[in-house]
Amino acid sequence: MMSYCASRFQTVRRPTVEVKVGAVGVGGSNPIRLQSMTTSDTQDIEATVRQCIVLAEVGCEIVRITAPNVPAAKCLRSIREKFTAAGFDHVPLVADIHFLPSMAMEAVEHVEKVRVNPGNYADKKKFATREYTDAEYGQELQRLHDAFLPLVRRCRELGRALRIGTNHGSLSDRIMNRYGDTPLGMVESALEFVRIAESEGFHDIILSMKASNPKIMIQAYRLLVEKMDAAHRPYPLHLGVTEAGDGEDGRIKGAIGIGSLLLDGLGDTIRVSLTEDSVYEIPVARAIAEKAMSLWSKPEEGDRKPDGPTIASIDSPVSADSIDPFHFTRRETHVLSLSDRCSVGPAQPPRVIVRVPEPDHLAKAARELGGPSLKDTPVEGLMVPVADAETLAGLRRILDEVKLPVDFLVLDLAETLAPTDLAGFVSASRGRLVLCRRFRPSAGRQLADMAELARRHGHFLAIDMAIADFPAFTDTFRSLGDNRLIFTLSSLGAPAACCSHALGAYRQLAEHLLRLGFRAPLWIRNTAATATRNDTSFLGRLLEASILTGGLLCDGLGDLVSIETEADLMRAAKLAYNVLQGAGARISKTEFVACPSCGRTLFDLQTTTQRIREKTGHLKGVKIAIMGCIVNGPGEMADADFGYVGGAPGKINLYVGKSCVQYNIPQAEADDRLIALIKAHGKWLEPSLPMAP
Repeated sequence: MMSYCASRFQTVRRPTVEVKVGAVGVGGSNPIRLQSMTTSDTQDIEATVRQCIVLAEVGCEIVRITAPNVPAAKCLRSIREKFTAAGFDHVPLVADIHFLPSMAMEAVEHVEKVRVNPGNYADKKKFATREYTDAEYGQELQRLHDAFLPLVRRCRELGRALRIGTNHGSLSDRIMNRYGDTPLGMVESALEFVRIAESEGFHDIILSMKASNPKIMIQAYRLLVEKMDAAHRPYPLHLGVTEAGDGEDGRIKGAIGIGSLLLDGLGDTIRVSLTEDSVYEIPVARAIAEKAMSLWSKPEEGDRKPDGPTIASIDSPVSADSIDPFHFTRRETHVLSLSDRCSVGPAQPPRVIVRVPEPDHLAKAARELGGPSLKDTPVEGLMVPVADAETLAGLRRILDEVKLPVDFLVLDLAETLAPTDLAGFVSASRGRLVLCRRFRPSAGRQLADMAELARRHGHFLAIDMAIADFPAFTDTFRSLGDNRLIFTLSSLGAPAACCSHALGAYRQLAEHLLRLGFRAPLWIRNTAATATRNDTSFLGRLLEASILTGGLLCDGLGDLVSIETEADLMRAAKLAYNVLQGAGARISKTEFVACPSCGRTLFDLQTTTQRIREKTGHLKGVKIAIMGCIVNGPGEMADADFGYVGGAPGKINLYVGKSCVQYNIPQAEADDRLIALIKAHGKWLEPSLPMAP
């Protein structure tokens, strides 16, 4: 299996050629560039220029504008002129093109870059099922060549850049029938266009592989890079999770997909797509980019990283059972019964743990966690720090008085506590415990004794250590076996010779366990010590949790999760579940696939999304797509259960999957008709009434 990056444990930036978008360099030695998109009607020139200026003033380095028809494409000339006159000649504009080559041929005259979607450029999606002979497929490629070549030639003549931007849900029928709705299909869709451009000697290309599902998006980019690098095509990448939605959910999805790839060293320019005013995308994009750039190292082949191995040997091959970065498979583990109703294992969803700051908070925690608001988002484990034997004795008294509404209790033990200090508490415990302790190489004997103590009384041991210390315990682990063990990392460890970020450390932990033949579960702990950067803001904490936990879950790693950077228990539980949902690992509410606004949008996406969320947000496991136009309609919705799509001004089309079942509904009736459609398909539940105070 070829690697798609220099290291999965350290951030080593992928080398690319520099592509100039006007005066802005993308790739090469340039920083990660931040992008966004205007939401106004492109033919409203003054409004579009105002939005361009506002975006540039908040730090947007490349501004994209939709060109849904030739008249809109013609307006790009005046928009560029007025934007330049306002003092923003250094900020390039990009035309967003779907369907008609004539729009691209007009737009390329006026802006610095043209983005085309290979799934619908000169292609109409009919969702037709047919088998293409090789000759018929070749004819289709020739037709595509003839349609795309004039744009390539004009880009070369004018010094314009091209983005070939594949979207998961809008693959052509040709690609769908040969490769399916897969990451491979996404990659091949883009490479068809790359080959045409290269046949003319044109290389000012940037590529993207967007999807609303972070797993699919991550796999597609990895596969694209593997294929491009094998063919010596070091083109820059534009990263984005499309139709991510709004609020916390949109930020989480964007961070999972974009952040985990940036930590792999992939990505040169990014856009965080939010169903909000586009100015709010830039601070999120900047925060994600800064986390990645703080980790960048660019050593040459054979050079040594500080205190680490050569780049050539960073990711030495392991057995064929190692993680496949191109296909999602959840890591196989033992099944551990943490209570009579709560198990951990590959067939179970990741379990949620929250942490109290001290034992005296347990009574308050019991009241909060036992409330009805957590019915669909239960906290299964409660962690309490234990500093010494006196604290342990006090905890015993509290537990005699307080009934905890959780399945298991985690004791976060100080390193000074020995197995003999715990024996009485552990043997007398009425519920199952997870004993968690940090171990250093000198504590091998204590680790073995702690594991034996846990086993003897039917409990579990969570082993926390610096990843660099793992090899020192190999003989101890072999003698113990792994049936009642859990592994975790509460910090990266110092010095972090083998890993530059916690995501890489957990990946390396999984590799160590694989080499050892262990199938012990992994507990992902988000702590201040696992953070990429010391950013304690609300956004910073949210992004850290999304990148670490979400990135690992998309790799198939993680059986327990705790967000320990949140002091409030309810907030910690909510964030954990939102990250789990964003990664597709545990569904606790309705999933919304909502596109950001653009000039094609036929209704107010922000208010509509919020309104539909209020009416349907209780439908656990239902996926609803809210799309502003047909371009972002049946194609981009991909695997949504139901779709609410702008069909014409004031008119809505309703979809079941990719099939339009109701056309041109007056928007005033559309919400009720959507609910009726959900009911007709047996997926409606009446919302629970709020409990009386």
